[in-house]
Amino acid sequence: MASPPPRPLAPHMTIRRRLLSAAALLPLSLLLGANESPPGIAPAVGSEDAGVVASSPDAGGVTVAHAGGEDAGPGAHAGGGGPLEAPGIPGADGGSDSEAVAAAAVQGGADGGLATLVTVPGLVPPSPVPSRLTAPPITTLRTMAKSQDLLARAKLQGERLVVKEKNGEEKVLTVDPVLQAQLTKILRDYEVPYGAAVVLEPSTGRVLALAEHSAAQPELRGLPFRAVFPAASIFKIVTGSALLEAGVSPEMEECFHGGKRRLTERHLEDSERDGACYSLAMAMGKSANVIFAKLTQKHLTAEVLRHMAARFRFNRAIDFVVPTDVSLAAVPEEGFALANTGAGFGDVYLSPLHGALVASVAANDGMWVDPVLVEPQPQPGVLLPPEEGERVLTSEAAKALTDMLETTVTHGTARGVFRERHFRVDDAVGKTGTLADRNPFRDYSWFVGFAPRDNPRVAVAALVVNDPKWRIRGTWLGREAIRLGLERVPAPVEVTAPASAAGKH
Repeated sequence: MASPPPRPLAPHMTIRRRLLSAAALLPLSLLLGANESPPGIAPAVGSEDAGVVASSPDAGGVTVAHAGGEDAGPGAHAGGGGPLEAPGIPGADGGSDSEAVAAAAVQGGADGGLATLVTVPGLVPPSPVPSRLTAPPITTLRTMAKSQDLLARAKLQGERLVVKEKNGEEKVLTVDPVLQAQLTKILRDYEVPYGAAVVLEPSTGRVLALAEHSAAQPELRGLPFRAVFPAASIFKIVTGSALLEAGVSPEMEECFHGGKRRLTERHLEDSERDGACYSLAMAMGKSANVIFAKLTQKHLTAEVLRHMAARFRFNRAIDFVVPTDVSLAAVPEEGFALANTGAGFGDVYLSPLHGALVASVAANDGMWVDPVLVEPQPQPGVLLPPEEGERVLTSEAAKALTDMLETTVTHGTARGVFRERHFRVDDAVGKTGTLADRNPFRDYSWFVGFAPRDNPRVAVAALVVNDPKWRIRGTWLGREAIRLGLERVPAPVEVTAPASAAGKH
């Protein structure tokens, strides 16, 4: 007699039975992000998602150190085993002039198929893409020039930050001084080696916070604008968008066996051993690398993924008053390398500012809006029309993407953080990302997202780069950025006429 079908464990996740079978105004130094002396080592916390990669040269594949759970908040203990490791990551200057970077770089993934695309803007990286295996470390970062650092030159006037130029011109910044101070204090209090938190209004692009801190390099400034950090699983937003356009619905399931700790070519093959199935939405929430790799191989080409990456502004300059690195993305031509990139393991780099803008696309009904740091100063009597953004996704695709990103918070890698007692944040969506390198060891953890889900008021990106022992990670910082941002950007108040006024003129 046949066994009854298994009950689903969560929305769009099934198991096949086999035979064995997330203050008040603070000192001005916090507003401007001034750094202090390096602190000591902080206590360890747990890991985040299944996107922590360790090299596996013997098998020619990628090993994933699977934490088996969600990101942890301050003071939690690292779970099971030793540190999480991965191939080296660059500290390149986002198109750096460093000869070492250029020598170690991979132009578009060195797949031999990009030469004919050089004339197509955004499909080929404008400069060599650093290799995670051989490029220089993050410690090659240099501080930004003071002339470019508007926030460091700003003075607090009332409740606004104002930059006074030598010619007497005053620039009023969009940054919220309170939110800026709150997030900077968090980064400083938890002594993060490298960290940044960006908050903006998704519908306008107005930047509300550009918090940063480096205990490892106290003099360092400009982290929100540097694209030297591996995008990791944040790139799944690009892959997921491409899959939606290719006809893969959020509910479509893909089955797998293994691939949580080691991702190799054999995991891309359909097999009778496939004992579990995730929908695309659940794979986004769980950051399931093997599902994204398999779906990339089955439904996407390199050209399609390159086009989608370009629409999300990878390999393209971002129009901003502060010089911002181009987020470089090498998309290999085919095979396991392409699938690996689709899963978030490729040579793809992202700045925190760009991360918040990526999240804003879904929040803004599929439209790209350039970031704004200086309040426009229209002439008296002149109304400035709103800037029209570029459409990245259709409204339908943006909604479907939002649905998938919501799964991260409701059933996925950010669930525990966003449900933490006394700090719970409801109605948020987002994506986590984690990647680590070993020489020297650095753990990169991301969260990008927005809230509320409908009529979003803030979009955020949070990045923390940790040593082997740490206190906070990107998802926890991202939750705080959303929580504090919503406090500073209250929901609009609807004004309705009293019932007694009805019918009166």
